[in-house]
Amino acid sequence: MTNLPDPFPAQPLNLYINAALGKKATDLVVLDVRKLSSIGDVFIICSGRSNRQVMAIAEHIQVDLKKHGITPLSVEGKKEGHWVLLDYGHVIIHVFYEPVRSFYDLEGLWIDADRIETQSIIDANGEKIKKDVTV
Repeated sequence: MTNLPDPFPAQPLNLYINAALGKKATDLVVLDVRKLSSIGDVFIICSGRSNRQVMAIAEHIQVDLKKHGITPLSVEGKKEGHWVLLDYGHVIIHVFYEPVRSFYDLEGLWIDADRIETQSIIDANGEKIKKDVTV
């Protein structure tokens, strides 16, 4: 697990993470794939509990980032809501319906990638832990 890599200041990367968390995306993981791939620098992987939530998360990410002047190069899979890929160039966001995420196992495919921890992720995981404990 690594802290933020040098070329990614905390604020811009947190914009992407907070956009995903804004619609209650779950199990958010950030992978540093710079040493492993030329298609992007960072993968953000998260899940929704239904295809409708996956579509809502993807839509929210686009709207939220657009407010900051960030628009995707391409968006795939948004109508189906099983696996939405939002390509922002150096940051690629994968929003999965949970069973589809388990099937494709991107974290397993990119096992050699370093995980990036940010305060947003730590806070989101802390909230999940608190909810799990109180239920």
